[in-house]
Amino acid sequence: MPSAHPSPRRAPFALVPASYVYLLRGDEVLLQQRAHTGYMDGHWVAGAAGHVEPGESAVEAAVREAHEELGVDLREGDLELLTVMQRTDGTDDPVEQRVDWFWASRAWTGTPVISEPHKCADLGWHPLGALPEPVPAYELVVLRGLALGSLPVATSFGFA
Repeated sequence: MPSAHPSPRRAPFALVPASYVYLLRGDEVLLQQRAHTGYMDGHWVAGAAGHVEPGESAVEAAVREAHEELGVDLREGDLELLTVMQRTDGTDDPVEQRVDWFWASRAWTGTPVISEPHKCADLGWHPLGALPEPVPAYELVVLRGLALGSLPVATSFGFA
């Protein structure tokens, strides 16, 4: 049924999908410090993360990104879905929103290393209860929920 109130003309809308991978060792999480990208440089972020490519599932992207960024091999079955987050930049009329799959794994093959030094200044294990600073606010939502053991399967960030 058509709406009685037509919506105002809006700019084209984009939904950008990405997968984030947190490797876990006991109560520690592997984080990388971004560098030389122009976006959140200096922030501590998921050990591996990146956009889902055309024709690729979110779990396939997680496996690929872990290999590309950390040099480790993951099996899809070793990944635990923590949450799917819909987020925006918080503006009144966002043109772009993101949907992010956050994964955790306690099993992998290989030793994590900085495989993309042009994007990463440091890589380290950090206790979930004593994270380094700064961490992007939307990732803090996930990391704090992981530490508390209570994270809903669907989360949102940046909406009024």
